[in-house]
Amino acid sequence: MTTEQKLEAIASNLWWSWNSEVLDLFSQLNPAAFRESVNNPIVALKQADPDVLNSERFAQEVDTAYEALQEYLTAARRYSDGPQTAYFCMEYGLHESLPIYSGGLGILAGDHAKAASDLGLPFTAIGLFLREGYFAQHFDENGWQLESHPTLDPTDHPVKQVVDENNQPIEVIVHLGRQELRLRAWHLAVGRTNLYLLDSDYDGNSPELRTLTYRLYQGDSKTRLRQEIILGIGGVRLLRKLGIDPEVYHMNEGHCAFLALELLRERLAAGDKLEDAEAWVRERCVFTTHTPVMAGHDRFDPQLFSEQMETLREQMGLTGYDLLSYGRVSPHDPAETFTMTVLALKLSRQANGVSKLNGEVARRQWQHLYGVDSPDAVPIGHVTNGIHLPTWASPLARTFLNERLGDWMENRTDALFWQRVNEISDEDLWWYRSMLRRALIEFASTYLQKQSLLQTSRLDPDALTIGFARRFATYKRAPLLFHNEERAIKLLESVDRPIQVIYSGKAHPADEGGKKFIQQIYRISQYPSLRGKVVILENYNMAIGRMLVSGCDVWLNNPRRPMEASGTSGQKVAIHGGLNLSILDGWWPEGYDGKNGWAIGTDASADYMDPEEQDEQDSNFLYSILENEVIPDFYNRNEKGIPTKWIARVRDAMSTLPYAFSAERMVADYIEQMYQTSMVSGQ
Repeated sequence: MTTEQKLEAIASNLWWSWNSEVLDLFSQLNPAAFRESVNNPIVALKQADPDVLNSERFAQEVDTAYEALQEYLTAARRYSDGPQTAYFCMEYGLHESLPIYSGGLGILAGDHAKAASDLGLPFTAIGLFLREGYFAQHFDENGWQLESHPTLDPTDHPVKQVVDENNQPIEVIVHLGRQELRLRAWHLAVGRTNLYLLDSDYDGNSPELRTLTYRLYQGDSKTRLRQEIILGIGGVRLLRKLGIDPEVYHMNEGHCAFLALELLRERLAAGDKLEDAEAWVRERCVFTTHTPVMAGHDRFDPQLFSEQMETLREQMGLTGYDLLSYGRVSPHDPAETFTMTVLALKLSRQANGVSKLNGEVARRQWQHLYGVDSPDAVPIGHVTNGIHLPTWASPLARTFLNERLGDWMENRTDALFWQRVNEISDEDLWWYRSMLRRALIEFASTYLQKQSLLQTSRLDPDALTIGFARRFATYKRAPLLFHNEERAIKLLESVDRPIQVIYSGKAHPADEGGKKFIQQIYRISQYPSLRGKVVILENYNMAIGRMLVSGCDVWLNNPRRPMEASGTSGQKVAIHGGLNLSILDGWWPEGYDGKNGWAIGTDASADYMDPEEQDEQDSNFLYSILENEVIPDFYNRNEKGIPTKWIARVRDAMSTLPYAFSAERMVADYIEQMYQTSMVSGQ
């Protein structure tokens, strides 16, 4: 194979998305094209500099990368004989150049698919080919969020249309009411995981149906319902066309729960009695819920649901009442909506929340569905989310940890291995933190000059740097740091002990409250004493996320407890020596040990009925910790200029959190607790 052919083979597999050394090869081909395409290997290869491509040194590096990919794809792995698993999710956060995700659910799904590949689990993922993805974010001169929708060109991405043995596109058909919708699919290799993305955009469909798979979480209730029919029902039918017969179907959130109805239809068509068909479906389905707010679960008007599911209902031989009953807590109530989470819970053998606390919340949420006296009797457990460490570790982190610890990627889930962090000197850890912070400040200062909302940068590479980056949903309370503006400004104005804050994140286009939060922070950032020290990076994506989680000293997380299901962004800072300053919500109650970061408030400071009271108390906790612990620990230095108390927390965070909150641990938990076919009755 030529060097170019090897590069094409590498570019065709998302394995490169968690191998920064390999991505660097594509950057060398054409740095400007790579950067402008949001770090896209295929675009860089199309516009490759011939001198680089024909370089003997470069060819040797490509040979090494190609051999590493082949070794990865063929090596024996821990769960190669595990159950054949089909994983359904509405969004996947795999890389910034492929914007088919909106936030935590998608990032979690992408990390899950990658970890399944690393572990060798036979794993097929199903999603939608979102040509316009979520949205690109810009700001007007007043800091108000604006949205645009760039169209994804398949030829610029490592996707291939799924075809049959005659090289003809494979098609599946679903019905939207009486209307026929034809779907094709694209294949994306994610290491050893196969991801199939369903697409309605081709000539076989009418113009109004072609756009159904264009955008994520946008459009009216009818569009959302139709997208979920495509994902759940179309996804199962695609698996059948591909000859894939999973042992386990994992529904990641309720968006994909129609897959259970399609499985039920298949069993009824095969002649099963309804009770036997339901049992068969339950034995093979597991369900993960992420939504701690009852209003957040997908619900559809009964008439709309009945209209869109009419053909499927007839094929199943059910009455309208019977079909609606699968998504209702009280089937006899004709006004009750059809709830996707109820459907998933009724037709799965096991269900879980995504943190211990989230599991408790879910059991309280759905106690009425099961009719039990105590939430403890509700059959919903938990598997705490984790992150795919190779994806989120910065290049400097990969090098530093390999040099100081050894092969950390092969030992990423080994608790004993991470104790080697205690052998790294204070000086080396402080150098590590300082270099990562400097890289972030350089990145942010350059980025601010190029974005639509120009902002001055007075970011200091040596100042205490706080990061807040995530979806700007209102419950996440992005402006909580400025709840008492006078007190916050006093902290931020300090000359002797400077603090700087970097924000980034998108509000849903229909979320006026989230947009106002962004605008509020921008307004505050324009105060003369804060200008250039409080900044917002626009168009948040995975690349910005990687820079922030690697470079920030403190990762601020202050949701209104208990509304954070898990929250994985804070899990990404520990490997970089960053420290969490967080409400005890989501994963943090399981991770916090009193020494590896800080808690805002206590467990008892949760669940206020009055949001204003909770905001007031939580902000006071936040200011107190900043004033009395965070700032003094960062700036009190020994004779060598080392903040020894700070480094002690860094050491504790690095030795206790990465292995415990890795996606590899998470997927292993799913396999051992939920996927194993030995758990299926009758097998």
